[in-house]
Amino acid sequence: MSDELRNRPSKPKRSLSQEVGAKAARKLKAQRNATPGVWFGLGMMGLIGWSVAIPTLLGAALGLWLDERYPGGRSWTLALLVAGLATGCFNAWHWVAKEDKAMRERQEDDDE
Repeated sequence: MSDELRNRPSKPKRSLSQEVGAKAARKLKAQRNATPGVWFGLGMMGLIGWSVAIPTLLGAALGLWLDERYPGGRSWTLALLVAGLATGCFNAWHWVAKEDKAMRERQEDDDE
């Protein structure tokens, strides 16, 4: 054996109770932060889809109603359909950004 290996400071050995405590803490952390499954992902995709579809359909319906009541050279249906789509996309983006921020904060808390 070389002198380097003999003179190297040894790691302090952990007691059995410390090992068991560390493993229990890791297990509890894993249970709290379980990875969402496939159904959770599909549900989130559906939620985002509906958050875009509902304002788009409401805008189109209001536009159709306005076109029937006030006929003119401009199409209220097309204008409000686009406005509803933009509103729905903004809602979805806002919701996804909020969820991403929450996930990053949870990850940072777990890393500490």
